[in-house]
Amino acid sequence: MTPVIGARVAVPFGRQRLTAICVAQNPTDAHRTLKPIHAVLDAENAFGDELYDLASWLAEYYHHPLGEVLGTILPVAARREAELIVQYPETWRRTEKCSNLSRAPKQQALLDYFATEGGVLQAAQLRAAGFARTTIRAIAGKGLIAPTEQAPPHEQLAAELPVLNPEQCEVLKALLERLDGFAPSLLDGITGSGKTEIYLRLIERLRAQGQQVLVLVPEIALTPQTVARFQDRFGVAEVLHSNLSDTQRLQTWLKCKRGDIGILIGTRSAILTPFANLGLIVVDEEHDGSFKQTDGLRYSARDVAVKRAQNLNIPILLGSATPCLESLLNAQSGRYRHLRLTKRAGGAELPSFHLLDIRGHTLTDGLSVPLQRIISRHLNAGGQVLVFINRRGYAPSYLCPHCGWRATCPQCDMPMTLHKTPAALICHHCARRENPPSSCTACGQQAPIAVGIGTQRAAEGLLALFPDTPLYRIDRDTTRSARRMEEQLRAIRQGKPAVLVGTQMLAKGHHFPNVTLVAVLNADGGFCSADFRAPERTAQLIIQVAGRAGRAKRPGQVWIQTYQPENPLLVSLIEEGYESFATCELTSRRRSGLPPYRPMAMLRAESRDSALPIAFLSEIRTALLDEFEVLGPAPAPIQRIADRYRFQLLMLADNRRTLHHGLHRLQEKIASDKPLPASLRWSLDVDPYDTF
Repeated sequence: MTPVIGARVAVPFGRQRLTAICVAQNPTDAHRTLKPIHAVLDAENAFGDELYDLASWLAEYYHHPLGEVLGTILPVAARREAELIVQYPETWRRTEKCSNLSRAPKQQALLDYFATEGGVLQAAQLRAAGFARTTIRAIAGKGLIAPTEQAPPHEQLAAELPVLNPEQCEVLKALLERLDGFAPSLLDGITGSGKTEIYLRLIERLRAQGQQVLVLVPEIALTPQTVARFQDRFGVAEVLHSNLSDTQRLQTWLKCKRGDIGILIGTRSAILTPFANLGLIVVDEEHDGSFKQTDGLRYSARDVAVKRAQNLNIPILLGSATPCLESLLNAQSGRYRHLRLTKRAGGAELPSFHLLDIRGHTLTDGLSVPLQRIISRHLNAGGQVLVFINRRGYAPSYLCPHCGWRATCPQCDMPMTLHKTPAALICHHCARRENPPSSCTACGQQAPIAVGIGTQRAAEGLLALFPDTPLYRIDRDTTRSARRMEEQLRAIRQGKPAVLVGTQMLAKGHHFPNVTLVAVLNADGGFCSADFRAPERTAQLIIQVAGRAGRAKRPGQVWIQTYQPENPLLVSLIEEGYESFATCELTSRRRSGLPPYRPMAMLRAESRDSALPIAFLSEIRTALLDEFEVLGPAPAPIQRIADRYRFQLLMLADNRRTLHHGLHRLQEKIASDKPLPASLRWSLDVDPYDTF
């Protein structure tokens, strides 16, 4: 049997038997000694024609092998030889048969439960209600209930919908007018302006037409609250993210392909899911860097979403309070419709911004005395306080005050972060862990001291200052499970006075109506970075975290500690707003010839021998100087990770055609040259997110 394109096949590979994907039938360039296929596993394209075509585009645009692209898209559980079958949970329906159960009260109670709960129930629901499996089997044996295939859950719109303000009505009207065909729109709405309500109203229309909807969110941490809001509105919504098991991911993948899932909410990889009748893609927080994959197939889920919507000829909605400069330029040039929400929903006011000059101040656990007083004032008034510091752990440096020795990772040449509970020195780049020494390992004279501030240290200081106030720390160390994260968020939403300490996990999308103060402990680092994208990212973080304040009737304040109160970027941001800041940044990028005005790619190389990547990249640079502007080779921002030296080459072109032509030539040169040393690895990143 000849497999169709996109079907899985079992093939011999050395002494192994592996699952592969058919990408061509009777190719003219096939090797003469190819072994025969063991088995054809699928009678049809496992991806579907549309997703397979998207995979081909991904391979071409990101200059990545098609096989690895298909491997990225295909769920891990589908790489086995088992048939791809949708598995529904054990479900029972009540039959019309009657029986006297007066002598079996538990069985009668179960039968009554079916009558009150709708007649079709999953076994998991029955067990959760306290009914044993033996009881279920007993009434099944009497023919009172029968197994049934689970039907897709019924969606039902909530009875009461929030009242839209005039701005929301105008935006929704504009979106509803263009639901047929490819229509990219940028919804540029301030924090708390009701963007999610616009998404929900738009999705309501698409679901009424029987079409599927994909909603992309940047973080797993945002998924539970987003799902809860969608389930409150529609009764059902499914999720797809990396915390699911392989089997769960495959089943969600297959159900979307079959059309059983109407609304899918997922993180980056959800854009690579097959759909039967996709009618709309929504990308929430479209500016977020989490949408960029940083290893393997280095794709941008936002950009792929736009391409997929174009291929399917459907609308796509990109939403953010701080749109990325690429999207803003697309809106300015007319490629995207630019829709704005400038007022907060429900009449809430935007918070006021204040700079706190900490030059000459002594900080206690990162907090100046004036900021401590401001926090105390808000807590005494019954408000909640959010303290933002984008660095986890206790302190970023652990050093000897006598000789200057500093704890560094022997594999990465980077400082190890001190964690206090439990006590450990951890490298946040290669995950190496060591016990903190009690005395200096260099001079032995004194115990090392913690220098700098992380979330653990800030939380410790705040607990000492406000011992009677509940404190919630939210970072990657405290929220390793969605359940733990939701427990903390539930406690915060009770609205009692509390202190919230966290990283950017707290800055994205959360609704905390009783937060009246946001305190940013250090805003200077991002504005002084060598990375040309750092000011944009820092501005987005500040605006996003500031948006957690004053979202209800109580006014909010944002206080930003800084050693550079005259920094023009910071002053522009807080006095004139993000739009003015973005306009200035776009002007600077245009003058410098940087993205989004010129496309960029990055060639990275790494090896245990630092000379190898330098020599490799230098040779590539010489060959490509005629193609486009080449910068480097230069050390990566972190030159050594896991004992491997990393260097990079930046390539800029005047247009994408020129860039891709040069990248094809680059790959041809590497393929035609003599084989590279085994220890040398290289990778290509089109539209890189992190550069310097």
